[in-house]
Amino acid sequence: MLQLLVRRVLSPFARLVYRPEVHGTENVPLTGPVIFASNHRAAVDTFVIPIVAPRPVSFLAKAEYFTARGPKGRLFAAFLRALDYVPVERGNAAAGMAALEAARKVLEDGDAFGIYPEGTRSLDGRVHRGHTGVGALALATRAKVVPVALTGTEKMLPIGKKLPRPAKVCVRFGAPLDFARYEGMENSPAIRRAITDEIMYKILELSELEYVDRYHKRPGEAA
Repeated sequence: MLQLLVRRVLSPFARLVYRPEVHGTENVPLTGPVIFASNHRAAVDTFVIPIVAPRPVSFLAKAEYFTARGPKGRLFAAFLRALDYVPVERGNAAAGMAALEAARKVLEDGDAFGIYPEGTRSLDGRVHRGHTGVGALALATRAKVVPVALTGTEKMLPIGKKLPRPAKVCVRFGAPLDFARYEGMENSPAIRRAITDEIMYKILELSELEYVDRYHKRPGEAA
C-alpha cells in the first residue's frame, strides 16, 4: 500500500513542487536488467532518480536505516522499502562485496539498479574517475547501462541541510550501453576499467561538467 502511495502520489507531488527538468526518459529500457550509472552531487540524488525514472530503480541504503526504532524510524524504513531500496552493511571490504552481491541479485531478477561509480558525492562540482565496480557488475549480469547526469541537486539539498529547497535540477538519461562484446572477459581488470571509463565519458558528455582523472577523496580522507 505504501509503495503504491509513494509511486502514485508522492512522486508526482515531488515533481510538481520541485519541477525537475528531465531529458531522455525514452532511452530507458522498460524491461530487463538495467544499471543506472550516475554522477553524484548530493544526498538527495538517490531520491531524485527514482522519482523521475520511467521504471522503479533500486539503490543501496545503510542496513541500520531498516532497523531503526520508534515511529519515525519505522516510517522511514517503510518509505525506503517502498522505493525498492536494498539494505546493506557498509564500512569494509566484506561489506563492499556484499553490496555488489545485493546489486547483482536485483539485476538477475530483471530489475533496475542505481549506482554512483565515483563512490561518493562530488564536493567540487566536477566528475571524477569511476571505480570499476560498475564495470564488474555490467559484465557479471550482462545488464545494459544507462548513463545518468545530474546537475543542480547540490543546490536543492546543500551539505548540512535536512530538507530539500526549490532549485533548478536537471536529470539526463543517455542511450543504453551494451557491453556484450566483452562476454567471457569478466576476470580482466583492464576490461573492467575500459567499461567504467566508457560509462564515465558518457556521463561527462551528458552533464557538460569538468572531468578530473582521479578518484574523489571521501570526506575525512587525508589529502
